[in-house]
Amino acid sequence: MTRLPELLTIGQVADRSGVPHTALRFYEERGLIASDRTSGNQRRYPRSVLRRLAFIRTAQRVGLSLEDVRAAMATLPEGRTPTKSDWARLSNNWRVELDTRIDALQRLRDRLTSCIGCGCLSLRSCGLYNTDDVQSTNGPGAPKLKPSTEGGI
Repeated sequence: MTRLPELLTIGQVADRSGVPHTALRFYEERGLIASDRTSGNQRRYPRSVLRRLAFIRTAQRVGLSLEDVRAAMATLPEGRTPTKSDWARLSNNWRVELDTRIDALQRLRDRLTSCIGCGCLSLRSCGLYNTDDVQSTNGPGAPKLKPSTEGGI
């Protein structure tokens, strides 16, 4: 049986993970992953970086920011790669935030159904219409689209 190399080049990591070279460098700059350098200053990643990348991409896919991911990884002992139990603990911590986002998206979907259905964005019946910019007093962004706990949808 052939033994796999313990260290991978940036190209091998990109090929195996589907994460572009540029993103690998970006993640490394942000402290999400780490590499060693050869005498020729080439990056070499431990094989475990593939699991860290899967963790990062999964967290991003559910809408978490890289800062959320970095903070979560900082809780791991000695910066080790997350295990199944680590993921369970971390994802449980994120549950409330994700549930809030899901609720806001469902309410947005339900409010936009009539607008999407007819395509006219009727100014008389659209719940998002902002007559005379009265929403400017509620701060920047789209206040009617914020979660109901903040006075929106």
